[in-house]
Amino acid sequence: MPAQLQAAREGQTLVLTLSNPELRNAIDPAMYAAGIEALNVAESSAEVRSVVITGAAGVFCSGGNLLRLQASRQADPQVQAQSIEGLHSWIETIRTFPKPVIAAVEGAAAGAGFSLALACDLVVAARNAVFVMAYSNVALSPDGGASWSLSQALPRQLATDILMCGDRLTAQRLHDLGIVNRVTEPGSALTTALALAEQLNARAPNVLASIKELVGDAPRNTLSAHLASERDHFVKNLHHANAGAGIAAFLDKHTPRYE
Repeated sequence: MPAQLQAAREGQTLVLTLSNPELRNAIDPAMYAAGIEALNVAESSAEVRSVVITGAAGVFCSGGNLLRLQASRQADPQVQAQSIEGLHSWIETIRTFPKPVIAAVEGAAAGAGFSLALACDLVVAARNAVFVMAYSNVALSPDGGASWSLSQALPRQLATDILMCGDRLTAQRLHDLGIVNRVTEPGSALTTALALAEQLNARAPNVLASIKELVGDAPRNTLSAHLASERDHFVKNLHHANAGAGIAAFLDKHTPRYE
């Protein structure tokens, strides 16, 4: 079966499944392009309020195809540069997508698979999942935003340790470090991620989009600039119909329905 990115709907959640069983769901340029297209379609769909990215057959993603990378060593360097640009476009699309994206991780998340999970807004992982920044183990440096994501989330020494040593990390270890949000029993990552997505789906989409934008902008903003941005988002959301519904529901003690 060829490598593919499978898309399915679970209520208001789009589930994207990495499927490349022969190579433990290794990802390739066709999957990057499919991921970008799926998110672009989902962004304009009012029926989709969240996205879950997972892997088929009990494995999240083994990263890049090493046989393809070995072959790329014989080609012009621009060939691999273009491939990485495709991956990076997908990572940026996830980061700027205005709806929540949740990684549901079973089995291994290695190399670019780990990078992909880090690009998501929330990470749910099975207790026996294994995360590894495998790049340095094969004399490569990271891609997929791994060095950026880890540097944003962790002290420099910890990020450096994970990237340079290439050790296997448990879901519990990453939960303790604040990178994994939920640790579940084996086989339950997708179910738990869908439940989390359903919880988010019940909230005002415009507010979730504001929160994602504010959190994404925070590292490069000064405090003054960020306070101004928070002000602008707050005023915009206060005057959105969803704020009227939310405030009224709270005061009247009923469950709101958001647009």
